[in-house]
Amino acid sequence: MAERNHPRRCGGNLGSLLLLAACAWWLAGCDGTPFDALVIAHRGASEDAPENTLAAFELAWEHGADGVEGDFYLTADDQIVCIHDKDTARTAGAKLAVADSTLAELRELDVGTWKDPRWAGQRIPTLAEVLATVPEGRRIYLEVKCGPEIVGRLEPIIAASGLGAEQVVIISFSEAVIAEAGRSLPQFKRLWLTGFEEDEETGSWRPTAEEAVATLDRIGADGLSCKAHDCVDGAFVAAIRASGREFHVWTINGAVAARRFARLGADSITTDRPRWLRRQLGRPAGQSSTGPG
Repeated sequence: MAERNHPRRCGGNLGSLLLLAACAWWLAGCDGTPFDALVIAHRGASEDAPENTLAAFELAWEHGADGVEGDFYLTADDQIVCIHDKDTARTAGAKLAVADSTLAELRELDVGTWKDPRWAGQRIPTLAEVLATVPEGRRIYLEVKCGPEIVGRLEPIIAASGLGAEQVVIISFSEAVIAEAGRSLPQFKRLWLTGFEEDEETGSWRPTAEEAVATLDRIGADGLSCKAHDCVDGAFVAAIRASGREFHVWTINGAVAARRFARLGADSITTDRPRWLRRQLGRPAGQSSTGPG
């Protein structure tokens, strides 16, 4: 059927386009330019695909992520595998403790079906397999979920992958891991991860910016990667910056928070929805950001 011209509809469409343009301007920098924050896919494109699987990482790259974040443990036979939890119960439906299981035992498990039957057959990947998905110019944030004993085993695997030092960032909640990475793997950036807890007596949130900087100083971290929390404001970020460190934030899946932390100048924003976040930052498909250093 031929489409007719409707003047009213055209006027309405024009109004909608102007509104969208205004929204894009507000979501991006005030001068209309895109924000520079890197878009990091949390456990891969984990809203759409099963977390920490090759499928999730490949989809993240398809969705334009600047980097991916994955979680890593040592197995009983000293292999490094990508999984968030200490055991496989949540994602495999059968409980095996990662530290007490061999790679072969863990590979028997299906970690895709829990998300959707179409992902059936996805297996727990090794670090080497995850690194092999990383395209040229993109990054991977390796979250160490176990202790510092894993640090010495990272370098030969990363070296074999062919990735440049600027493509790999080591992150952990463990101060001991970050400190050991600084000693053993100084060529890679290291970010200390933290959430926030409320002080019952004062009602303030900790760590404060001063406490966070003190920790970064003590363990030799290159930056802070913190939970997206209301207590993080311009003064908090300024204190991190004044110490010469980077500021990163996780995990943001809402437009208001994405806009707020982008305006605070986050070096990267981690999200389950990388394609969505690119839109919030005003970046068209195919445009990548180089991000900090």
